[in-house]
Amino acid sequence: MVDFFKYCPMCSTEMVFREESGVKRRVCPGCGFVQYRNPSPAVGMLVLDGNRVLLVKRKFEPFKGLWSIPSGFVEYDEDVRTTAVRELREETGLEVSIDSLAAVESCFDDPRGNAILILYTGVVEGGEMTAADDAVDIGYFALDELPPMAFEAHRKVLSEMADQMPHREG
Repeated sequence: MVDFFKYCPMCSTEMVFREESGVKRRVCPGCGFVQYRNPSPAVGMLVLDGNRVLLVKRKFEPFKGLWSIPSGFVEYDEDVRTTAVRELREETGLEVSIDSLAAVESCFDDPRGNAILILYTGVVEGGEMTAADDAVDIGYFALDELPPMAFEAHRKVLSEMADQMPHREG
């Protein structure tokens, strides 16, 4: 996948690499347009049941067959909170309300490109739990007994949550 412009989208001049602000970027020598490679915003919802978290099994690549927090990319002109509620509903069938902001993480392991992941906690208000859209399975998992996870940022957040759980003496 080519992730840079060969020709300027403003004036059609061939782009060149030039250092700008200490970073090598594609720049148009004709009009001065600079192509910035910014991460894509993604949003997810953490739904907890005690020390268990709701996860979905991915239907598609990347990481098909692995588990993830219900999440997805923000659409143009869509509020991040709306995205969080929409993605959870599409993947799980559940209606939720947002409780609080849980985490913001950088994501560097998605082959589609870098992302910034915003995670909210949510409270189930209704709906019927069923795997749909990008998910082939759905379930609650103990934070200290997670299935194989797709994304490093998801693993990091869930691991931190597990570390904050009160530990019981066996």
